[in-house]
Amino acid sequence: MDPILADDLADLPALLDETRHAAAQVLTGLNDRPVARPSTANGAGSAAPEVGVGLRGALREFQQRWESRLSGSAGPRYLGFVTGGTTPASIAGDWLTSVFDQNSFTTVDSGASALERETVGWLGQLFGLTEHTGAFVSGATMSNFVGLATAREWLGERMGISVAQAGVGALGPIHVLSGAPHASIYKGLAMLGIGRDQLQLIPTQSGREAIDIERLTAALDALDGHASIVVANAGTVNTVDFDDLRAIAELKQRYPFWLHVDGAFGAYAALAPEYAHLVDGLTAADSVCVDLHKWLNVPYDAAIQFTRRRDLQVQVFQNTAAYLGTPTGTPDFVHLVPESSRRLRALTAWFTLTAYGRAGHRDIVQRNIAAARQLGERLTTSGLLQLLAPVRLNVVCFTLTDRPTTERVQALTQAITESGETFLTPTIYNGIPALRAAFSNWRTTDADLDRIYDAIITACTSLDKADD
Repeated sequence: MDPILADDLADLPALLDETRHAAAQVLTGLNDRPVARPSTANGAGSAAPEVGVGLRGALREFQQRWESRLSGSAGPRYLGFVTGGTTPASIAGDWLTSVFDQNSFTTVDSGASALERETVGWLGQLFGLTEHTGAFVSGATMSNFVGLATAREWLGERMGISVAQAGVGALGPIHVLSGAPHASIYKGLAMLGIGRDQLQLIPTQSGREAIDIERLTAALDALDGHASIVVANAGTVNTVDFDDLRAIAELKQRYPFWLHVDGAFGAYAALAPEYAHLVDGLTAADSVCVDLHKWLNVPYDAAIQFTRRRDLQVQVFQNTAAYLGTPTGTPDFVHLVPESSRRLRALTAWFTLTAYGRAGHRDIVQRNIAAARQLGERLTTSGLLQLLAPVRLNVVCFTLTDRPTTERVQALTQAITESGETFLTPTIYNGIPALRAAFSNWRTTDADLDRIYDAIITACTSLDKADD
């Protein structure tokens, strides 16, 4: 054994304690860490170490060279994208995931798969998807990919073929319909060989991102009985708008289509009784995407996919190798998802659900929604900013009241980022340059909301002064 590695093994308990101490310092200092740390360096070009310095030396070098260059994205004022934090229990679960280092793909050597199935069942109960089966994947993109892949196999089943065997070319024209699809839907269609161009955008309701049911009905009618895939939204990125899932599901009585629902973070409305109506009809979906490193507040990367047709999912993803067994009965996860090697992602979710339960996570959802609504009201009252859509759930979509040009909104975004107080991502909504503040962190308090608001207003004031 390499002598440096042998020394680390002999001193492992002390080294892990030093690492724990370093991690604790980062976590307790999140409130003071700059929320964003944009970087222009790409990190490429340095030579790989020939002789190592051991874990203690590596930890010291990381702290000296890299720690200060990482953002405070796990903290309470990071409102970019839809990025959750990490609850204390999920951090413990993540550490133990690495400690046990399980490849959760088969039952022949470990109970890891049983733990994952238990966790999938718990999540199904949270979202009302108790008639669906599921599996953990890396994120919403892969969850949508699995759902669309299963939908593609369903199209083939109706024609008496297996796309997994015959190839996507055997299907002929493929029709995919959606109102305001997320970018990952286009990416999934590209990876599946269906093609981005096959997605037919259906007009949305006036001033909304929710699909126009009458226009969807007309598009389905025009297919003249040909089966299709409908991708519905349970929470759009810009304004967290929801398609009428119940109305779309009822159309299945008249038209043949696979209903896939992208509920990456909007599905969490199910946890709050006052917002659960937004996901009415979710249970009728054939497949559902839910991201977990968003509003469940577990570490990257973790998401879950749900489906009604596990048999079709197996046809797509089964591994045909003697040592992997056959996907009969309850198939191993190696036959259900793209990866053969897969981290035990379920353990972080298991820990946080066990530690805080439905009630604890409902509280996170409700507090984040309340914070988003309060910020929206305060921004509007300031007179400097205007909302571009109602605050329906946890995202505030807004822009400058005066001259919301691309250049001015970019300058505002940069000024907010440089403050170190908060981080918001830019977007374009209805052709108007805007910003979006997405609340999904369990740590966010009223005090954080004050700091977020002050940073935005200060940046606005500075922008106006620069224009004078």
